[in-house]
Amino acid sequence: MEFHRGRLFDHVHLLVRDVEASKRFYRSVLAVFGIPLGGEGADWFWADELYISRADAPTQRVHLAFQAPDRETVHRFHAAALAAGGRDNGGPGERHYHPGYFAAFVLDPDGNNIEAVHHGPSKRSAGSVVITA
Repeated sequence: MEFHRGRLFDHVHLLVRDVEASKRFYRSVLAVFGIPLGGEGADWFWADELYISRADAPTQRVHLAFQAPDRETVHRFHAAALAAGGRDNGGPGERHYHPGYFAAFVLDPDGNNIEAVHHGPSKRSAGSVVITA
C-alpha cells in the first residue's frame, strides 16, 4: 500500500476567541510532534501550515487553502467553485501576503472560506511525501 501526502493543502487558518489560550494549547500539542511555533504576534501565531488568529466574532468557519501549481489553476478553481454553488469571497489576483502570492477565495455551501493559492515560481524538492506500508 502506498500513500502520497503534501500535494493538496497549503495551509489551514483557524479563528479563535482567546489567542493566548490557543497558543498554550497548540504549543503543547505541536511539541509532541516536534513542531515549534514559527511566528507570533499579539493577535496571531503560526506553526508549519497552521495559522491561528483572533476573531472579533468567532464563527465555526474554517479557512482552508489548496496548493495551486500556477495562476491558471487558481482561475480554474474559482470558476469551478462558483459553478458548483460556491460564493465569491475574492476573485483571482495578487495578494499582499508576499510577492507572487496569487489566490482566489470562495465560500463553500457551509460558509467555510476556501482558497487556491500559487506562491509564484518555485521548485519542489519532491512531488509528494510517499508513505509505504
